[in-house]
Amino acid sequence: MAPRDCIVVINAGSSSIKFSLYDGAALDLAMRGKIENLYAGVTRFVAQDAAGAIIDQHRWPDGPIDHATGMRFLIDFAQSHLDGRRVVAVGHRIVHGGVDYSGPQLLTGAVLARLDQLVPLAPLHLPHNLAPVRSMLAMAPQVPQVGCFDTAFHTSQPVAAQAFALPPRITDLGIRRYGFHGLSYEYIASRLPQSDPQLAGARVVAAHLGNGASMCAMLAGRSVASTMGFTAVDGLPMGTRCGALDPGVVLYLIDELGMDVAAVQKLLYQESGLLGVSGLSADMRTLEQSGDPRAQAAIALMVYRIGRELGSLAAALGGLDALVFSGGIGENSKALRAAVCRDAAWLGVRLDAAANDSGADGIRRISTPDSSVAVWIVPANEELMIARHTLDILEH
Repeated sequence: MAPRDCIVVINAGSSSIKFSLYDGAALDLAMRGKIENLYAGVTRFVAQDAAGAIIDQHRWPDGPIDHATGMRFLIDFAQSHLDGRRVVAVGHRIVHGGVDYSGPQLLTGAVLARLDQLVPLAPLHLPHNLAPVRSMLAMAPQVPQVGCFDTAFHTSQPVAAQAFALPPRITDLGIRRYGFHGLSYEYIASRLPQSDPQLAGARVVAAHLGNGASMCAMLAGRSVASTMGFTAVDGLPMGTRCGALDPGVVLYLIDELGMDVAAVQKLLYQESGLLGVSGLSADMRTLEQSGDPRAQAAIALMVYRIGRELGSLAAALGGLDALVFSGGIGENSKALRAAVCRDAAWLGVRLDAAANDSGADGIRRISTPDSSVAVWIVPANEELMIARHTLDILEH
């Protein structure tokens, strides 16, 4: 790449579009921003430079906009703020790659058609991931686009870790454990040994805790097991998703309560988790500030489930050398980190309270020197992983 070449990364969720712009082969962050509250409330846009200074802001007071309108705005904004840069490619976060895509992929019409067939596997995520791709194809077809899949990192798992105990006629349809948040875990796997070289070949459990939450067991930087399975609703309780659930509950909801598939899907994905248990909010900050017993019950349930999954993942690894917190909750909730580490004392976890309470930014260790399990905070940076993958595709 030439010095004035740049890569744009798009991370589209159900109600937001995040973007980042990286300069040159070194992938230096130049700009980042987001459009939030798509489809509901007042849609807002903000862009910041690498130091966090605000470059531009915008609001749509007349009503919310959709992904297509948001992408048109972003393209217009980028063209007026490139300052002589040339966009050589756009990288996208795509939640599900199915069994077909185990690595970054140049996005063509044929690939998009195949990904459309995977929508039932991630109905609340994949359509929104693909919408900006189609917008770019329509508005800037000459710019290569690269898809980076959250499922790809987990394809290294042993066969037994990916399998359900179902007949081959079902398994052969692609019904298996996929795992998600792979781009976040891949970033952690790349950064942790840079901070502590002794962890290069270590047994690590990483917890990506945000509105979507999961945990991953990694051995020498490769995924061994994860809490999310066939869909991104499995595993830990999340902001609005229930996490692990006895399949019999779904049958009961349908057979006894008369709920149809759409109603069950809405319950499991949008009305459960922290929001469902608390009856108040899906936001951990709101719950931690609340004196309502239901808020405390929701937090306690999440801490308990993290502890249960931590034990399971440590068993899959045959021991534990490091525990990593990432994601919005993992990086910012010192109370949750403290509770999880307290419950993990049986594994040899010893938290340094002062380090945990520190408001410091960046990658840092928060366990005591004598802790047999090192505890780290590694801020999530899925966008940089996407930029790296996009650059690799361009160069090869």
